[in-house]
Amino acid sequence: MFPAQGQRRGRVALLQGCAQQVLAPRINQAAINLLTRHGVEVVLVRDEQCCGALNHHMGQDDDALARARANIRAWSAELERGGLDAILVTTSGCGTVIKDYGHMLREDPQYAAAAARISGLAKDITEYLSAVELRSAAPKDEIVVAYHSACSLQHGQKITALPKELLCKTGFVVKDVPESHLCCGSAGTYNILQPEIAVRLRDRKVANIATVKPDVIAAGNIGCMMQIASGTSVPVVHTVELLDWATGGPRPGLN
Repeated sequence: MFPAQGQRRGRVALLQGCAQQVLAPRINQAAINLLTRHGVEVVLVRDEQCCGALNHHMGQDDDALARARANIRAWSAELERGGLDAILVTTSGCGTVIKDYGHMLREDPQYAAAAARISGLAKDITEYLSAVELRSAAPKDEIVVAYHSACSLQHGQKITALPKELLCKTGFVVKDVPESHLCCGSAGTYNILQPEIAVRLRDRKVANIATVKPDVIAAGNIGCMMQIASGTSVPVVHTVELLDWATGGPRPGLN
C-alpha cells in the first residue's frame, strides 16, 4: 500500500500488469507517484493475476475466464476490506478486457454480479485523473508531444480526448497524429502472429508521427509503446510519465 500525501482524497487499486511490469516498471511507479502526490492512496492487490487479455485475444476462453474470476475474487476482497473508488489500469489493452468482465461472465450465476461490479470500478488512469485537480509544475520548455491513441483505448473504451486534454492542461504542446484511427501493428499478439503486416502498420504509423515533428511520443498501452519504439528514434513514453513529470516528478527518458 502506498499512502496518500497529505489529506486522503481517494483509494484505488492499481493493476500491476504482466508484460508492462517487466518491460517498463517505471510506468506504474510514475502512476503511484502521481496519484499519491495528489492525495490518492494506492493499493497493489496481492492475489491479482494476469487480466486474461492475451488468452481472450487468442480464443483461449477457459483460461481467460479463470483469470477473470481470480481477479474478481481478489479485487472484491480488497473492496470489502478497505473500500475502493476505482481499479486503475495503465495498459489500455488490459483495461478494455477488465471492463468487459461483466459481459464475459454474465451467464455465470456465481460471478455475474461481482463481475459487473468490478467492471464498473475499472478505469483507465486518464479517466480517473480527469476528475483530479492536477497541480502542474509545467516543464520549462515547450515539449511537443505526438499522442498515439491506442486502438484498445479509442475504439475499445471510447476514450479519445481525455489523455490529450490532461497533457495540454499540464503544459505540453499536443499534436494529433494523421490517420490516428489506424492500428500501430501491435494489437495484442498480432505483431507475433502476423509480423509482416504488423511491420507495415508500424512503419505507416511512424511516418505519420514524423510529420508532426515531436520531441516525444506518448501512448497509454505498453504494446503500442514497444511497437512504435522499434521503428523510430523519437522517445516513446507513457502519458502518465509526462503527467508525473509535469506535476513534480522526475523527467522521463527524453533525448
